[in-house]
Amino acid sequence: MVTVNFGRSRQNDVYTAGIHGRKPVIPTDFAELERRAKAKMSARAWAYIAGGAGEGRTMAANRAALDEWAIVPRVLRDVSQRSTEIELFGQTLAAPVLFAPVGAGALAHPDADVHIGKAAAELGVPYIFSNQGCAPMEDVAAAMEAVTPGAPRWFQLYWSTDDRLVDSLIARAEKMGAAALAVTLDTTMLGWRPQDLNLGSLPFARGEGINQYTSDPSFWEIVAERLRDAADERPEISLGAIKTLFSIARNVPGDLRKNLTAPEPRAAVQTFLDIYSRPSLNWDDIASLREKTSLPIVLKGILHPDDARQAVDLGVDGIIVSNHGGRQVDGSISSTDALVDIADAVAGKTKILADSGFYTGADVFKALALGADAVCIGRPHMYGLALNGADGAREAVANIIAELDLTLGLTGHTDVAHLDRSALKRLRRA
Repeated sequence: MVTVNFGRSRQNDVYTAGIHGRKPVIPTDFAELERRAKAKMSARAWAYIAGGAGEGRTMAANRAALDEWAIVPRVLRDVSQRSTEIELFGQTLAAPVLFAPVGAGALAHPDADVHIGKAAAELGVPYIFSNQGCAPMEDVAAAMEAVTPGAPRWFQLYWSTDDRLVDSLIARAEKMGAAALAVTLDTTMLGWRPQDLNLGSLPFARGEGINQYTSDPSFWEIVAERLRDAADERPEISLGAIKTLFSIARNVPGDLRKNLTAPEPRAAVQTFLDIYSRPSLNWDDIASLREKTSLPIVLKGILHPDDARQAVDLGVDGIIVSNHGGRQVDGSISSTDALVDIADAVAGKTKILADSGFYTGADVFKALALGADAVCIGRPHMYGLALNGADGAREAVANIIAELDLTLGLTGHTDVAHLDRSALKRLRRA
């Protein structure tokens, strides 16, 4: 659990272990964390988790935009007691950090979502359950409850083309204790991702990352309807197809794993691919969401201030400024540049979270000073997960929070909730 003066405590733990010759299992800098994770992951896992859209320009822009803001430390202030706590949707969080949703996490580590949930619960910060997770949301919630009763969690919603499934997922999220519903807006279709395309690898086509669906009764009703309406088809037989079939079988309920020739597993995958997201999603759908749930509604993928204003006009509870980690549109505006514009437009009118390209405690500090209420961490916790499961995911994010706490104190501040742009200076663009 994150505590007061967490940064110094974490430093002391690492240095004390060093006296006995023990080095951290999880690197404390992002570059080394990424390097070791790449060495650990399969080519398919690395392509999906680390890859970006097109030539990777948006990923590069995310980092370049952060570098245009310099932190300006102040001195001779009493910073002996510091607080990283924030309040978000009625919950007190240990730090302004959330574990972002990342689909198909089992590519990095078996039972990924359960491990990530445990890591978040141990730190006292929320995990936004992925709609494309590799474990049913109920299983992840139970694992978090076993660590810390009432551990904060949200649910990410991809709006399906079938509203029966949308309604069912929302009802399940409410029942498993979600504190908010994060609706992802920027993935109504998959972006052009060369790393995956060059491998011919789409995890969902292998049944990876569709466990929220295969654990949902409404989804199976849809599958059954499609099977009744389908004409007889003879799938192409190849060694690759047989391997894919085994992969699919591992990711469906147990009673369907016994018969690889049954049509349901393949039909489930095809059904998912056909209905997982709605390209026609529009503001009217968002307006109707309040009739479907009493949970706080957060819109993920907002990059334009006019969209942020419209979200506020609709009464949404929060927005996540995000370009999907640079994975959807090549050459998109950076998350940091978008955050500045959006904070100027709607700060104080709705909660603002930031996502995409924030990898260190100093990055989080900058995002908070630029107007974010909290920051979602994606690739770092996935890299930690790949290296050491739940412990690795926890340590990777704990390092970020520790650096945030130390940066707070070293710049003359004592409370993350009070950060503003006076803590930064914008540098001239080259």
